[in-house]
Amino acid sequence: MARRSVLLLVAALIALAGTAMIVLYVQGIDARATKDQELVEVLVATETIETGESVSEAQEAGKIDTAEIRRADVVEGSLSSTSSISDLVAIGTIYSGEQLIAKKFGSLGDTQTLVIPDDMMAVSVELTDFERVAGFVNPGNEVAIFATALDPIRLLPDGKEQKLGSYTRIVLTRSLVLGVGTTSVTSRTTQAEDGGTETEEVARTILSVAVTQEQAEKLIQADRTSELNFALLTDDSASEDNEGAYLRDVYPELFRSPQP
Repeated sequence: MARRSVLLLVAALIALAGTAMIVLYVQGIDARATKDQELVEVLVATETIETGESVSEAQEAGKIDTAEIRRADVVEGSLSSTSSISDLVAIGTIYSGEQLIAKKFGSLGDTQTLVIPDDMMAVSVELTDFERVAGFVNPGNEVAIFATALDPIRLLPDGKEQKLGSYTRIVLTRSLVLGVGTTSVTSRTTQAEDGGTETEEVARTILSVAVTQEQAEKLIQADRTSELNFALLTDDSASEDNEGAYLRDVYPELFRSPQP
């Protein structure tokens, strides 16, 4: 009888502990959900803030105000006051309804057309819509820049030249886009399948990025000798300087020795 009573007591304690754990788990879910629904105050643009427009000018024009939004909707880096950006200007267009984040503001450079971060310089390249992510690259975005050399040649120790085939590698892992210029249309002639030629109209746009002197040298060299492509990045995008890819890395079967 005593043994049965002990077993019943143990079972009751286990059930009680299980119930307590479930209650605590549910309370944790409720707490996290409540936290996400909590309203916090952030700065938002009430009208479009143009590139180069100072924070003080935007405030005087009534373009900046506070708004209460759910914590779950707060953008990383959002500001709740202008104290840290009071002497800065917008480095890209900020549209009505956008939350204000610090990385979209910078110091006014020596030029009046671009806002250049301190200790950096601006370099411009001309790209087609395809090469600039179908036109989705805008001022304030960050990009990785790739270069493709169509037929690079390596000089061997014996003085002979070795053709390497098409080669693509990253030139700059992360660069800030300062400005997007006007788009012009140029003609490009290509070889048709029937042996003739085809001429097509290609839209090209000038984009300016912020770089150091060393980065500018690499970018200009790549622009003069290769074809460039911009890759649009997010804050979490991973872009690393690596060895790049040859044509044989894409089509290894074309470079295998024929079997006897």
